[in-house]
Amino acid sequence: MTKKVLSVPAVAGFMVAALLVLPALGSAQEYSVPRNAFGQPDLSGVWQAVNTAVWDIQDHAATYGVPAGQGVVVGNEIPYRSAALEQRRLNYENRHTQDPEASCRMVGVPRITYMPYPFQILQTPDQIVMTYEYVHTIRNVYMTGEHPPGPIQWWMGDSRGHWDGDTLVVDVVHFTDQTWLDRSGNFHGEGLHVVERYTRTGPDHMLYEVTIEDPEVFTEPWQMRMPLYRRVDDNMRVLEYECFAYADEEQLGK
Repeated sequence: MTKKVLSVPAVAGFMVAALLVLPALGSAQEYSVPRNAFGQPDLSGVWQAVNTAVWDIQDHAATYGVPAGQGVVVGNEIPYRSAALEQRRLNYENRHTQDPEASCRMVGVPRITYMPYPFQILQTPDQIVMTYEYVHTIRNVYMTGEHPPGPIQWWMGDSRGHWDGDTLVVDVVHFTDQTWLDRSGNFHGEGLHVVERYTRTGPDHMLYEVTIEDPEVFTEPWQMRMPLYRRVDDNMRVLEYECFAYADEEQLGK
């Protein structure tokens, strides 16, 4: 019996067709978000951003001590007002001394999420707690109640959350203007309004989206987007980064 041998063009065509079908098959299999004992989407665990946004949230080339990186700003443009651009320039020139991180202060929201350290999410029926390795920072996301009347100048703002399907949405207001968005001098004012969205996309992945609004600094709202990764190391836990202690050691020459 004669075996039928496919020609090279036929084989190539079959492979192309298979590649076109595979994405469609994969997209039909949506991830089923696990639930905790309270029936909420389970976001618990130790998470960490793996990018260079802490240095600069926009695309940037490598310089001494700064790795090159792709930005996390959607569209890569920040709509600064003209006057704010001059402050942005001054911040960059004085970034080594004027960045709040340089003096071990809390870095605010959303910057705390993409600091180069892990953070842990803990859930209760009425509250979600986020504990960060950087200077023992703790955030309480209240799932009931409204923002208190302001203005109030808090380093981490006031966080109020709700569920939009399987996505945790956190509305944050009442900020000080003393925090920056990265080490390159991107900044905001006291009128900052942040809306965060946390969405599980896989067993060890979560999509973090944030909308930034501050009419005194920006001409319109803008967004950042990045994946967060669950730390699956054995015995993984949030440790300590005691910035003040290390700064004192450097000053003493130890």
